[in-house]
Amino acid sequence: MKKLTVIDFFCGAGGFSEGFRQKGFEIVKGYDNWQPAIDTYNHNFGTNSTVKNLLDFKDSIEEINLLPETDIIIGSPPCVSFSSSNNSGKADKSLGLELTKCFLRIVAVKKHRKDSILKAWYMENVVNSKKYINQVYSFEDLDLTEWALDNNINPQNEALNLLDNTTIINSADYGSYQARKRAISGEITKANKLVIPKTTHFNKGEHHKRKWNTLSELMYYFPSPLLKKSTKKIKDPVYNSIAIDLNQLTDHFYDSGLYKSEWRQSREHKINHYCMGKMSFPENKDKPSRTITATKSGTSREALIYKSEYSRKGNGEYRSPTVREAASIMGFPFTYQFLGTSHTKWRLVGNAVCPSVSRVLANEVLKQYNLPNPINLELVKEPNLIDVPNLNDFKEKAFDRQPKRTKNSRFRRHPIKAGNLTVTLSNYDIEKNTKATNKWYTSIQYGTGIDYKNQKVKDGFYKKIEPIILEEKTGPKFVKIINNGFSEKVGSSSDLQRMYEEQVAFENLLEPTALIEKVNEIISQIKFNKADYIQSETIVFENKDIVPMSQVFALYAINKITTIANSN
Repeated sequence: MKKLTVIDFFCGAGGFSEGFRQKGFEIVKGYDNWQPAIDTYNHNFGTNSTVKNLLDFKDSIEEINLLPETDIIIGSPPCVSFSSSNNSGKADKSLGLELTKCFLRIVAVKKHRKDSILKAWYMENVVNSKKYINQVYSFEDLDLTEWALDNNINPQNEALNLLDNTTIINSADYGSYQARKRAISGEITKANKLVIPKTTHFNKGEHHKRKWNTLSELMYYFPSPLLKKSTKKIKDPVYNSIAIDLNQLTDHFYDSGLYKSEWRQSREHKINHYCMGKMSFPENKDKPSRTITATKSGTSREALIYKSEYSRKGNGEYRSPTVREAASIMGFPFTYQFLGTSHTKWRLVGNAVCPSVSRVLANEVLKQYNLPNPINLELVKEPNLIDVPNLNDFKEKAFDRQPKRTKNSRFRRHPIKAGNLTVTLSNYDIEKNTKATNKWYTSIQYGTGIDYKNQKVKDGFYKKIEPIILEEKTGPKFVKIINNGFSEKVGSSSDLQRMYEEQVAFENLLEPTALIEKVNEIISQIKFNKADYIQSETIVFENKDIVPMSQVFALYAINKITTIANSN
């Protein structure tokens, strides 16, 4: 039987296409405006695709008519501007909307043209995109008024209905090793609706299905990145029918260790963020992986961080996933290759559609059209390594290039979160959201929402609360620690800024992040007689009468830091 054909827009590395290929579809062509994506797509699918600006289809029916006629159209318009993590969800959406509209314009023409062969179309995007795209598009909405009239169609007629044909899919529900939620829009044209594939895996409740695949299950069968060159056969933990020589596995046998300054920053964002909840550090491997993102980072809250296989403390103690691990988490076979630099490869992987998701969509097409459904997946069993830049070097990393922050970087940290407030050390006025200054600030934030209240605390305020602390049984010991040993490690305001930017300590001083960690360590070892401080005549916290005693101690220590720093 002739294979159903597929064309892929915003194709990236080809994850959307890979799932369809695994179900026996013929991949005709991919379109993307990024050369590494096209190079990767051509390498894996053997097409002659070329770089293409999808905005070329915005105003030209001729351009659309030149596209190959295929049974399936798939596409994943760039999602960055729609993402809630991009600029706190306030990024400019105009380009994302325009590119999405271009894709839907192509679909509308191919679906409604005379003698159309289109059997299905699918569009993937981030969940947040649902807030910005139209629920229903007329031909006029898609700038197809003239085309509609030429084809005896009322331009006001519905061209595409996304309201009834969009759903949220979690890749873990279909066997992926990550919990990646995405909006899927589309139609089986015969049914004139999106037919949502039945889930195959469950998190809770549906015990007739398999449980979600966890990261630990994947990593258990994954070769260690510390292995040396060998012709030993290794089996793909995602696709057990694929077995290749260890030497043929690309982008995995290298040291992805992080500098201590990197993983400490990520840890702080994960477990002690000033306005967001707590996350696991390192990753919780008893669940599916968190979403692989297009931006590789070892310092952000979203960073994926594992304990390193090397026995190291500090630099290299933790690591990022290798590109190959990330690819397998996404659902790419061991034989799938990515072309470009380390960061390019990561972006290609992170931007992709999970093949496990596109595969179930392909499966639904075959089911709805009563077409033969292959029992075994069509997989590439041998990797094509010609002209593939390989990240493998089989070497331990030398941590000799300490990352530095940009000049005048802003600093904001708090030692503890308790009582729905934080006592914060910063090098800028948080309330006014200023740039970094040559001064350090003590402040108190009440609540974590948009309308939180902020209290500025003047230097020397610690003297006012010292009597309160001394009344606590462990108070004298705490004051002694702060004033004998800890205070001597506080540098001048300029020293604190330079140490923060260079991420190193000067002589016997502690850099700001280490000062905050030390305060946390000291307070966490204290057993308080009174859990709370109830304000009476002495007003310490302006917006709360009852606060954890630990926050009184934190305020003393932080204010001591700013008082010393600003006086030098």
